[in-house]
Amino acid sequence: MTTTRPHQPTASPFALLHFQQRLSARLRRTLACAPYTLPLLCLGAAAQAQDAAPALPEISVSARSPAQLQNPVSVGSNLDLTPLQTPASVSVITRTQLEERGDAGIVDAITRAPGYSSLGHPGNSGSSLSARGFTDTTSVMRLYDGVRQYGGVGVSFPFDTWGVERIEVLRGPASVIYGDGAIGGVVNVVPKKPTRGKIENEAEATVGSHNTRRLGLGSGGAINDMLSYRVDISGDRSDGWVDRGDSNNLSFSGALRLDVNPELFVQLSYAQGHQRPMRYFGTPLVNGRQLDAMREKNYDVADGEIDYKDRWAQLEAQWTPSADLTVRTRLYQINSNRYWRNAEHYAYNGATGLINRGDATEIRHDQSQTGNTTDATFRGHLFGLKNQVSVGFDVNSSSFTHTNNTYSGSFSSVNPLSFDPGSYASGTGVPPFLPRYRNSASQYSVFSEDKLDLGERLTLLAGLRFDHSDVSRSDLINSANNFSQSFSNLGWRLGSVYAVTPELSVYGQYSKAAAPVSSMLFLTQGNSKFDLSTGRQVEVGVKQVFWGKRGEWTLAAYDIRKNNLLTRDPSNPALNVQVGQQSSRGIEASLSLALAERWKLDANATVLRARFDDFAESVGGVAVSRSGNVPTNVPERLANLWLSWDFIPAWTASGGLQYVGARYADNANTLKLPAYTTTDLALRWKASEATTLTLRANNVFDKRYFTTAYYTATQWLYGPGREVQLSVNHRF
Repeated sequence: MTTTRPHQPTASPFALLHFQQRLSARLRRTLACAPYTLPLLCLGAAAQAQDAAPALPEISVSARSPAQLQNPVSVGSNLDLTPLQTPASVSVITRTQLEERGDAGIVDAITRAPGYSSLGHPGNSGSSLSARGFTDTTSVMRLYDGVRQYGGVGVSFPFDTWGVERIEVLRGPASVIYGDGAIGGVVNVVPKKPTRGKIENEAEATVGSHNTRRLGLGSGGAINDMLSYRVDISGDRSDGWVDRGDSNNLSFSGALRLDVNPELFVQLSYAQGHQRPMRYFGTPLVNGRQLDAMREKNYDVADGEIDYKDRWAQLEAQWTPSADLTVRTRLYQINSNRYWRNAEHYAYNGATGLINRGDATEIRHDQSQTGNTTDATFRGHLFGLKNQVSVGFDVNSSSFTHTNNTYSGSFSSVNPLSFDPGSYASGTGVPPFLPRYRNSASQYSVFSEDKLDLGERLTLLAGLRFDHSDVSRSDLINSANNFSQSFSNLGWRLGSVYAVTPELSVYGQYSKAAAPVSSMLFLTQGNSKFDLSTGRQVEVGVKQVFWGKRGEWTLAAYDIRKNNLLTRDPSNPALNVQVGQQSSRGIEASLSLALAERWKLDANATVLRARFDDFAESVGGVAVSRSGNVPTNVPERLANLWLSWDFIPAWTASGGLQYVGARYADNANTLKLPAYTTTDLALRWKASEATTLTLRANNVFDKRYFTTAYYTATQWLYGPGREVQLSVNHRF
């Protein structure tokens, strides 16, 4: 399958789109003030609010209860259903679990969920995921507080878990809720939000291996009877586990909520992130294998640079005039600026014994998106049966400017073990760094869901969504490459849940989904003429809460087929034709259990079979069939385990295993990244009600493993080795 390198409208029939375009400029001006006014409003009012807060109701959560199946989630449905009521595989990573496991990175946390693995590298902002045999952002969607960023390759925010309340994970197609691009699954990162309780503050400091330092600060609660707030800020820096692997990051999120009355609230939210991640693009194979002596080598130039800046702002309101009606609306704006300047391609030269370095890459992404999502949920009766229905729309406009140097030019070849990395300025044959093209997209959708209770135990759920996008490109170098194209898709889902008991459900669903052949804002004139790829899934499963809510387990089996893939024309390998097919089928299981008063277990496992059913790629100008092969970066075996033990009062020992099966680095299935298992341990001491100390050791056996391959099949990225960290958390 060909890979688009990421460093690489007609009028809507809806009046709402016209309204959104007129509103866009005003919304930008309003939300632009958020990073300056929100922290001041929240923190300035906090000092005088302590006396008013105790009269307000507080939220309490049981930290040790493993059961999540009976708590409502927002991912997978607009009907505020619990996972037990949803005919799909949904799991939740809670705030408590994030703290117990010590996952500071979003992707690290996500890959503890059933069926998910990472294929992150600098080219996709380190964020791409694999789920149910499908990979990358065109098949596995990331959301932040229920909002998606359309059309890009790689989502660079959020990246830090400090300001996160929970992570909701849906496996399988979800186009009926979120539109195209969710055949493999959807992840919704939900930030911490204002709560109606007394003001509480939190601080956490961490030091560790590789000169790692991390600091997090948070505050939230009620200012008065109407206002409440939440503010979180975190930063970290590290020298990294490879040469010149230093990184530093800063993240902020905040929200101010106004409860106008018991029926109506308005909330202004703002989040911002700035990342300078490791400038490491992998290690080349030497005669088809990796050498341990090269594990910590970094072949990038000394002055390489990666820089991501993201801003998310939204203004939302929710009106609940009665128990049977809820109306929600959200205006949002997203801005992302990403920059790369590196030597990115490394290949071993057997004749010279040196590493040849190429791809003098300088790229900038300037991406902006403004939109509105509105929905209404009605509860009533249909034909005398209890019924719940949600209807809504989404409109947004996006722009994307791509500046690059065509990825040409090379650098000096170096000795694999001892070398001067040189500088970017020393590259030869590097074209000028210029804006190359500007893509824009206008999108609208209308969607509806319905939940009909056919009896006390049986429910029928149906969903329908129509999406339309107008995409255009302005080639700033050659106007002959300009294009304007429209895409439309109708996705739907039909499912049923049967409650054997109030705590045991079986379900089945059939769903249709779609995905672009390339990310919308990266479409070229050549692939803009192709239709959306389409997919369908059949899934059945069982979910149960048992033993007085001390345990829960799930089991799901699925079959997914994706059609209309781009594949090489056998009669003319220089051309693509849209007849390819890819499929996967598998079984997923999860278990959460409070074994005894002091023991708690979380475990999950996935077994799948992923294949190209009809696919060919060009090799030396000849179309070569890859039918029957496993797609790249897809592990067919995954497992996670975490066990905690409160062995004496105030002390907890915990540990976990993560297993990732073998993956192929090429479509020919000749290069295999080995399977690996890593082991993490933690010891936590609750020194007082307010203060906790935690000692962690990640990858304690210093397992040498590879996370993914870069854009070339012979350039693999090592995962981190053994790391030890000490954290102090204080709440006040």
